[in-house]
Amino acid sequence: MKAPLGQNFLISSTAPRAIVAAAGDISNAVVLEIGPGMGAITDILAASARRLVAVEYDHDLANKLIRDHAAHADKVDIITNDILRVNLAALAEREGGSMVVIGNLPYYITSEILLHLFAHAAVLERAVLMMQREVADRLCAQPGSRDYGLLTVTTQLYADAQRLFELTPADFSPAPKVHSTVVRLHFTERHSALAVDPTPFIAFLRQCFAQKRKTLGNNLRAASYPAEGIATACEAAGVSREARAETISIDQLATLFKALNVTE
Repeated sequence: MKAPLGQNFLISSTAPRAIVAAAGDISNAVVLEIGPGMGAITDILAASARRLVAVEYDHDLANKLIRDHAAHADKVDIITNDILRVNLAALAEREGGSMVVIGNLPYYITSEILLHLFAHAAVLERAVLMMQREVADRLCAQPGSRDYGLLTVTTQLYADAQRLFELTPADFSPAPKVHSTVVRLHFTERHSALAVDPTPFIAFLRQCFAQKRKTLGNNLRAASYPAEGIATACEAAGVSREARAETISIDQLATLFKALNVTE
């Protein structure tokens, strides 16, 4: 089948069950499936979860799924919508509790969907997501690696990320030009432990990672922080102004953020 909106449909005979298994026991869970497509995972979820809500952007695919699961309409709800427009907090409230997420994320909006999930992390328990391997590398990166950056630290603020297994282009139709990785996220609210307000902290992180080749001190000066305040804050955080942001842990970045806001 042609992918009208750039989807790459999962056709592997083994991956769907492995993905559902990675979500753990969902027999009493409300599962949110993002981008069900042709329903390779949907069919398994419908039989395994207490309740399934699948959000599909494509009207034709959504209507097919509705027809396919008409006999299970009491426990399967197919929503035709853009996942980025779905208020997940309101959906969780409607469903009576937190949700488990499973999804095959479109490559071109993977980061946007992840940020949408993070914004609603309070109503999510865990997620098992397929994504482009390079994005998974960024989610799971360690300080000092080339993949460590803004998305890494933002992820750490809301979840623990674990890469599970790889999928090849042959596992999809049409076959993409890149490999995919299945990642599991356990949503954990970390900003309280770090004693930071997530909205201004993320804005600060964007400043720190604004220019990858620039030093931390240069990026902060470009963001209009005074040189003396930067020096004091870096000393408090135990980092050098000459370091680059991709070498600094989230704990150090939080300390730096708080010190700068005190010295401003």
